[in-house]
Amino acid sequence: MLDSYNRKINYLRISVTDRCNLRCRYCMPEEGISKLEHDKILSLEDIVRLVKVGAGIGIRKIRLTGGEPLIRSHITQLIASIRKIPAIDDIAITTNGVLFCGMAEELKAAGLDRANFSLDTMVAEKFEFITRRNHRTGVKRAIFKALDLGLEPVKINTVVIKGFNDDELLDFAKLAYDFPLHIRFIEFMPIGDVLFWNRDRIISSEEIREKIARRYELAPTKISKGSGPAVYFKLAGGRGTIGFITPMSHKFCSECNRLRLTAEGKLRGCLYDKREIDLKAALEHKSDDEELKKLFIQAISLKPSEHHMNEGWGKDNLRKMSQIGG
Repeated sequence: MLDSYNRKINYLRISVTDRCNLRCRYCMPEEGISKLEHDKILSLEDIVRLVKVGAGIGIRKIRLTGGEPLIRSHITQLIASIRKIPAIDDIAITTNGVLFCGMAEELKAAGLDRANFSLDTMVAEKFEFITRRNHRTGVKRAIFKALDLGLEPVKINTVVIKGFNDDELLDFAKLAYDFPLHIRFIEFMPIGDVLFWNRDRIISSEEIREKIARRYELAPTKISKGSGPAVYFKLAGGRGTIGFITPMSHKFCSECNRLRLTAEGKLRGCLYDKREIDLKAALEHKSDDEELKKLFIQAISLKPSEHHMNEGWGKDNLRKMSQIGG
């Protein structure tokens, strides 16, 4: 399925819940958000049906997000049901890792292919500051549990914030040198809780790369699955890679292949585009699969040529990141 700018759309990110067990300062207020009632979010059956419809127009990759997806009841049942859809060839999850170790074997048995972990700092005090919770050791265990189970490539998403974790860049790079991990440095974006975001806290990927290149020899490379918007480099003599995601300094919109489905059933073509297609309302009105397919196509047709992130989140956008999907 091609959009208006000839981009092939084959990737659907599904937020299965707006709730989270952390309170990251750039994502969610300390008191949390007004949680959606159970009947306001998509049921597991609804999600599976929508994935089947999406597969009918070319969706091949699924990523489950949140909030924190592992707090959604029966998440392994959802993965198992999606796994049975023949056209879907890749199922991934983005998680903070807090609950992962207790569910890891079950997730893999259900059909999960790989996992991305969010980790902005390896320092206990800083972890507690940025997440307002104390679960750092559990997240590190989760990352190595995923490696042990072969849920590869195992990626770590690290949002780089000047004055907070930019002194840990070489520590993260060493993780990729010592272990077959893929560290992805993400430029700080004005998303969600704009009270914490400040343009002065942005560090460009060029600056990050220059700092790491002083210690390690870097060579461009690609990884086997799910490269997404990141540009990857191999560390000479190392086992993993480092990647750079550059939404602020270098837009990668021309290669965007994704749609986003919120927990309440709204389909949007871009994180920064407020236009949405209400699939839950269509389900409640007993729309058949052909009608749902047309709504998917409508959402694809609405995908903008590029995001406008540099203009800020916007005061009229009341949703937090967790309410759209990470």
